[in-house]
Amino acid sequence: MKEPAATARAYKFYFAYGSNMAAERMTRRIPAAEIFCAAKLAAYSLQFHKVGSDGSGKCDVVQCDSPGAAVYGVLFRVQQHDLLELDRYEGPGYSRTTVTVATDSGEILAAATYVALKSNPQLLPYSWYKEHVLRGATVAGLPASYIATLKSVECVEDPDRARHMRELAIYGE
Repeated sequence: MKEPAATARAYKFYFAYGSNMAAERMTRRIPAAEIFCAAKLAAYSLQFHKVGSDGSGKCDVVQCDSPGAAVYGVLFRVQQHDLLELDRYEGPGYSRTTVTVATDSGEILAAATYVALKSNPQLLPYSWYKEHVLRGATVAGLPASYIATLKSVECVEDPDRARHMRELAIYGE
């Protein structure tokens, strides 16, 4: 059921395609964020080449003209001020931009997302970062073939074991 137009204008959409797909991670950053649905960003590819502040690779979306290219992710409903807070979390290494995504029902929506400003194709993600991405993708019910591709991404162990444990502690395991 559609929400009234006045309510619909009260929020914005944010398309998460990396670690923020994990609701546990996203709601620690933006407590009021609400999962809306899974979504697809056509004509883009997912790369783990964004230069992270910790020296590892983070997710990025890159425009791509390969037939069928798409990045899947989670669409969150957030308030405008939440996007400003996300800008702070994402830091100076990302730029917020607006993209058009499609939901499983075929609805086309505008959403904010982040693209990397600096990349290095030699970087690999830390295992804990990849775990955030996989958990978010799995819980969102993204396509099995997409999740298999995510699982195949090479990663490295974080030399900072305390950070590794801290990052994964959000899952309460």
